[in-house]
Parts: sequence; structure tokens; C-alpha cells
Amino acid sequence: MLVRRAERRLALSDDANPDRRLLRPARVLATIGLALGLLLAVLLALYLARNGLRDIRDTFFAWEHLRDSFPSVRKGFWLNIKLFVVAEALVLVWGLVVVLARLAPGKAAAPVRWLAIAYIDVFRGLPAIVTIYLVGFGLPLTGISFFEDLELFWFGVLALTLIYGAYVAEVYRAGIESVHWSQAAAARSLGLSYSQTMRFVVVPQAVRRVIPPLLNDFIGLQKDTALINVLGLLEGFNRARIYAGNNFNLSSVVGLGICFVVITVPMTRLTDYLVKRDQRRLQAVA
Repeated sequence: MLVRRAERRLALSDDANPDRRLLRPARVLATIGLALGLLLAVLLALYLARNGLRDIRDTFFAWEHLRDSFPSVRKGFWLNIKLFVVAEALVLVWGLVVVLARLAPGKAAAPVRWLAIAYIDVFRGLPAIVTIYLVGFGLPLTGISFFEDLELFWFGVLALTLIYGAYVAEVYRAGIESVHWSQAAAARSLGLSYSQTMRFVVVPQAVRRVIPPLLNDFIGLQKDTALINVLGLLEGFNRARIYAGNNFNLSSVVGLGICFVVITVPMTRLTDYLVKRDQRRLQAVA
């Protein structure tokens, strides 16, 4: 009797609110997914408790290995930070140059636009490690004296700049195209040239709008500095890997991962804050 009454009430409520009826399958699927996730977590915890949780701790989180490897890993990670800072500054400038070339108006600038588009497509399509390998080992083989005397650090900076310059150029382009066309038209009506319009009117507005996606790219750039290890540069990952190979323990690599997380998590939170702030500002204007 009580079950029939509950079914009637549920049917009446669904008829009165069709949206609620549409949400029921989604709620069921979400509940099933949550239950399966909890079940898998419990099974994994039981398996680890019975099959060597201590061994896993000693392999990845051995305090003595973390302590002994930290001075070397810290020295290498400082090199990662320097790679990031130098490459970030160059990427900001190089990406802006590329996007201005891509958006250059007129038929005379068509070859420049094609070159910019080709560059963006190629370096966005290549895996980062392939680009780093080609730049770091290919350029010295060209026989050009400038590249023969260049340090590995600068090959890494050059490779990262080429890679992320393509991505940042597209971020800039999205920002420039988001500026309403009337802004440029008003500037041109006041007598400003195309370059003056871009410099004083369009680009400053575009840069403010693309700060959150730029920070996302820089988070990726910070992490990809570890790929420079293929060149033999003794940055953080290479030093952690050497220690791990000599001691048959991966705690040094975990320590390096902690260093990266300490740097990237605040940048991620800052990005989220800027995105939410822009959303609130747009809602207030609307």
C-alpha cells in the first residue's frame, strides 16, 4: 500500500515537472559511478594493505633517499626554473611577432601570412620531444659556428620558444579577434595607421583578455622543461634519474615531482581566480 502511494506521488511530481523526469537517468548514472568508484577505492586499499604497502612506501617515499637526493635535485630544478623564466619571456615576444605576421593585411603580406600559418601548424603538430631533439642535436650538425659554440641551455631555450611560440600565437590571435571591430574602425577614423591601431588600441585590450589561457600555456611550459633531459643537460629530472639508477629507488623522482607541483599548483589556482574574476566582470556588465 505504501509503495503504491509512493509510486503515485513520484509519477505526479514527474508529470508536474518534466525537467525532473529528464534528470532522473543522469542522477542514477552518477550514483552508480560514485558507488563503483568507492568500491574500487576500497578494493585497492585492501589490496595494498595485504600486499606490501610498506614496500611501496620504501620505493617511492623513503625519507633517507629523499633527504640525500634533495641537494642534487634542487640544483637541477633551479636550472629548470631558469629555463622556464628565460623561455617564457622569449615566448611572449615571439608569439606576438608570429600573430602579427599572421594577421598582416594586404596581398603583399600574403607570403608572410603563409609562413606564419605554416610555422604554427608544424610546431603545434610536432611532439615537443621531437622538436627538442632536432634543435639540440640537429643544429650543431649544420656546421654553423654560432650553433657549434652554443651551450646546451640555450638549445633548450630555443626549442621551448619555438614550441610554445606557436601555441601562444594562437592565444594572442583569439584575444585580438575578440576585440570588437568597431574599436579598430574608430582608431582608423581618428587617423591612426594599421600598426598604430594594433599597438595602441587592439593589442593592449587583447593581452588583458588572454592572461588566463597564457598562464595555462606557461604551466605546460614549466612542466616541459623536464623534456630537456634528452639533450644531456643536468636539470632536475636527469639528476633525479641518475640518483634513482644508482640507488634502485624512485624517491628522488618523487621529490622532483613535488618541486614541480609546488610551482604549478599556485599558477593553476591563479588561473582559476582570473577566469572567475573575468566571468563576474562580464556578468556585471551584462
